[in-house]
Amino acid sequence: MSQDPFADAAVTVSADLQLTIPSAVGKSLRLSEGQRFQVVRYQDRIELIPIHPVQALRGFLKGMDTDLDKDTN
Repeated sequence: MSQDPFADAAVTVSADLQLTIPSAVGKSLRLSEGQRFQVVRYQDRIELIPIHPVQALRGFLKGMDTDLDKDTN
């Protein structure tokens, strides 16, 4: 059974208010150096939402049915 990389994962805020994500957590989430995140405050916690470049969205709707019924009014 694989060990949960988030078990016992804690971070400490530095003097510059920076956080370092534990290596095991970063690897399990496939994070890479320079990756950007949107910081969202939700109640009394912080959530990090990955920011994907627009180019990464290219083709994500491939195969989507684009036929629309026309409005008769």
